Amino acid sequence: MYKKFIKRMLDIILSFFGLILLSWLYLLIAAVILIDDPGPVFFTQKRVGRGKKYFKLHKFRSMKMSTPHDMPTHMLENPDQYITRIGRVLRKSSLDELPQIWDIFVGNMSVIGPRPALWNQEDLVEERDLYGANDVRPGLSGWAQINGRDELEIGEKARLDGEYVEKMSFVFDIKCFFGTIKSVFRHEGVVEGGTGVMKEKEIIQK
Repeated sequence: MYKKFIKRMLDIILSFFGLILLSWLYLLIAAVILIDDPGPVFFTQKRVGRGKKYFKLHKFRSMKMSTPHDMPTHMLENPDQYITRIGRVLRKSSLDELPQIWDIFVGNMSVIGPRPALWNQEDLVEERDLYGANDVRPGLSGWAQINGRDELEIGEKARLDGEYVEKMSFVFDIKCFFGTIKSVFRHEGVVEGGTGVMKEKEIIQK
């Protein structure tokens, strides 16, 4: 019942009120983006949704207009050169993700679920297939996000996504929700231009 009906109902309610209550913040961020680097306020990317169907994910633009499109940050050469001044603040605080509340409202995403892979991240999509993690709506945040985020290697990220699918419930979603708030305030797992950093740290410590 929760997976099929209640979860989606909660997504609609939370995203609806989120859009209304945060409208002032949307306007403020949009104005600062335009002042910092003139151009579109929102940035869209083709992402992999439920059932491996593509959808357009929305973010506040945190990178310069000259940045290569549809390329993961960790694949850019010296990604810092592309990030705007306000973009650094938005990415560190995860405020650049706020427009995805709209993606949740229209049904492309959920509040909690595996983070949607880029259309060209075939390795992550294939790994998630092993765990059934491509069969649920991707989320604004999820179990992998609060257990390493950018620091996780592809295989470990997919395993945690599969663990979320297996344990999906109202209680587990609440745990992920409050874990996300904790991670955001601590800026945990955010690595510009890198992925799999957690394993590198373990090797160095050994």
